[in-house]
Amino acid sequence: MNLSLRRGIHNREAIAGYLFVAPVYIAFILFTLYPLVKSVIMSFTMVGTEYVGWVGLQNYAAVFKDYAWWPSVKNTIIYSAVVVPAAIFIPFFLAALVRLMTPAAQTIAKSCLYLPQVSSGLVMSLVWFWIYDPFNGLMNYLIGKVGIPPQIWLGDANTALLALILMSVLAGHGSNMLLYLAAMGGIPNTLYAVARLEGANWWQTLHNITWPLLRPTVLYVMIMSIISSFQVFTPAYVMTRGGPGLATSTVVYKIFNDLFTYFSFGIATAEALLLAVVIIGISLIQFRFFASDVEY
Repeated sequence: MNLSLRRGIHNREAIAGYLFVAPVYIAFILFTLYPLVKSVIMSFTMVGTEYVGWVGLQNYAAVFKDYAWWPSVKNTIIYSAVVVPAAIFIPFFLAALVRLMTPAAQTIAKSCLYLPQVSSGLVMSLVWFWIYDPFNGLMNYLIGKVGIPPQIWLGDANTALLALILMSVLAGHGSNMLLYLAAMGGIPNTLYAVARLEGANWWQTLHNITWPLLRPTVLYVMIMSIISSFQVFTPAYVMTRGGPGLATSTVVYKIFNDLFTYFSFGIATAEALLLAVVIIGISLIQFRFFASDVEY
């Protein structure tokens, strides 16, 4: 086969390869790269019901001066400070307990624990909205059994954010539990056998073998949980509309409000980019301090 013929075949194969990957790149450019670049540009312009023009850093200055921004940041931080550790440790212990069961019982337990994850955030928020009903809700019924008077969970500024946090902590950890279970299945059983020969109990093997060797999985769960918690929106929108007052307003709810209520596109994009920078910064810090080369 001469050189020109080989080059022709190579060129045709290269063109075919580019054609196969072209839809992915076109979709990425149209739906990810272009909106991102457009958002960055928009954050430096005054855009509302009409276009005003380039304003530099005025939108960012307006964000920091906005009376509703800092309560939203505080609420998001409080929410994340409780929900993220729960999303890391509760599924871990659930996975460890499931592994103690028989195979048949494991199947049933995994199905039951994962079932809430099938429901959308909207459905879960509506269910918990009914649970928190001050007159006929399950929560007030349960606390009434121990002598606590009924609470207006979502209508009281002192309990509204707590109610959203409690929902997120209890609503389900099925996905993370399955991740832990899959990672635990890759740990060599010989390590546990040696530990048992040395007299280690279940808690000691969990603490000294399972947890350290799950470090890559823990890192992934931690990062995804922080990203999810910093972007919490659906419960605040469906259950409280950010109220009462600003008691449950989160950063993403604030962005939504500025965008679709006040049509302040420049300020909303500036807030979104600030949130993105914070999430990226936290993720990089986590990779720096928690990343590990150990993989199972």
